[in-house]
Amino acid sequence: MSNYTSPGNLRSAFLFRRMAERSGIEHRYSCLSLADIPEEVGGSSEFYRRGQLPSTASRMRMYEQHAAPLAVAAVERLGLGADRSKITHLVVTSCTGFSAPGLDLELVACCGLSPSVERTIVGFMGCYAAMNALKLARHIVRSEKNARVLTVNLELCSLHCQETDNIEQMLSFLLFSDGCAAALVTAEPVGIALDSFHATVIPETPDYITWNIRDLGFDMGLSGKVPASIQDALRSGMDTVLKGMPPSAIDLWAIHPGGRTVLDAVQRAFKLKSEALEASREVLRRYGNMSSPTVMFVLDELMRTAPNGARGCGMSFGPGMVAETMLFRNVTAPVTIAAPVREPAEAF
Repeated sequence: MSNYTSPGNLRSAFLFRRMAERSGIEHRYSCLSLADIPEEVGGSSEFYRRGQLPSTASRMRMYEQHAAPLAVAAVERLGLGADRSKITHLVVTSCTGFSAPGLDLELVACCGLSPSVERTIVGFMGCYAAMNALKLARHIVRSEKNARVLTVNLELCSLHCQETDNIEQMLSFLLFSDGCAAALVTAEPVGIALDSFHATVIPETPDYITWNIRDLGFDMGLSGKVPASIQDALRSGMDTVLKGMPPSAIDLWAIHPGGRTVLDAVQRAFKLKSEALEASREVLRRYGNMSSPTVMFVLDELMRTAPNGARGCGMSFGPGMVAETMLFRNVTAPVTIAAPVREPAEAF
């Protein structure tokens, strides 16, 4: 939320509208309804009110209300059927809300999972959390060959809008939206084979992406230096990320669309053709940046048409600043995702 009524804000308003037009985002989803946004954009101001933003407690109550239904919808789209009773492990990632008993136990109850399923919460890791969930699931399956690991990545970013005139902060609100993804990781040769993972901590960048809990919600810091830093780190670390392979050996690029400029940076770092990141740009266009679920949406988009045996590279970026990467191969079927159930209000 921003205030453009004073003359001093006209330049910020111009910059914001220009960046919105160039963002590559046409549509985003939110768990919020029109009743939750200010009257001047068609709502009735039950949640966001200009000059009186909701407290962190109010935002967490909204998270508790909306998180579980969306997560259940994503899991149900996996079509587990009677096999849901065979799930041995549940890994949930989220950085936009907390409660206890939490989303993990709600999923156990609502999705008919075994009460003894082993549960792990991966919290507050931001956009790269899904990569860590897959990495953890792979470790579990490699140590227990009969393990069946359900991963769920859920974020309700639209609960954390702030009233500000800071253009950098407003641009972060331009990117983020709500979404959820679910996937099943097993030793069976179905879907994609998770070959390897690698984390690259980019030096001297810890304050480029921040995410802190404050009195009026979670406060994001997103520096304009992020794309250039990613480009430099990937260019210098290419051999490590790709295990010595040239970029031409990668058929599928599942890059987290942290924003148009982030995708441009990855494309330049690996000297990729524009079509290489088409799936990432399409997810950005249709959904915006949903934080942790977003790279799973990209994987789903790629798997719809990927030939068997195609080799891929997945990549997400987040606080630290860290690039979490993985190498994978397509075997047969796609991962399954679920989009949010409500369209966003125009304010977002």
